[in-house]
Amino acid sequence: MPKLCFGCNEQLFRGEHILCTFCRHDLPFTDQNFSEENAVDRIFYGRAHISKAASFLYFHKNGKAKQLLHALKYQNQEQIGSYFGAWFGQKIANDFANISLAGIVPVPLHPKKLKQRGYNQLDGFGKALAHELNTSYLPQILYKTANTRTQTKKTRLNRWKNVQELYKVKDAAQLNGKSILLIDDVITTGATLEACINALHTIPNVNIYVATLAVVP
Repeated sequence: MPKLCFGCNEQLFRGEHILCTFCRHDLPFTDQNFSEENAVDRIFYGRAHISKAASFLYFHKNGKAKQLLHALKYQNQEQIGSYFGAWFGQKIANDFANISLAGIVPVPLHPKKLKQRGYNQLDGFGKALAHELNTSYLPQILYKTANTRTQTKKTRLNRWKNVQELYKVKDAAQLNGKSILLIDDVITTGATLEACINALHTIPNVNIYVATLAVVP
């Protein structure tokens, strides 16, 4: 079977991978980085202490980013995460050139959800980022204590109530006083990441950066 573009379903040509040239140029890039303040930083102001945050794409209701992330998350297309992880990692590598990252930590799935889906959609993204930033991928650091229902249709307040105390840290001694990059797929209200950040701050003197595939503008 010919390889098709995940953006437009047209056949890919030589040198194209995952997306055709037209869809690559049509992606809603945020152009955010880890050297200048941006809208993702401001999501966490007064809520959770981080050093810096950035997202790769804007997530619109009927946009290409939503289509691609839906395929990544629900259609077993893990290669999409690896593709964007390598791309985003290359763009931000210079920002981290003078920051010694101890590792990349994904927002975890509950074991039941992981078994049901078969994979964490962040694994490919995180491993590719780790390769580009010359650090380790650390999926064991955070774990989820309850299998909650999807957060996508809940209000900001209900999301916040639902995720507090849901995330815990283990094997934390190796990160004492270190810098880490916390990753997720999409930021909507920021409640999930806020809970993960607060959990990670139980590690003494940890320095937290945040990167996501997309953000709802």
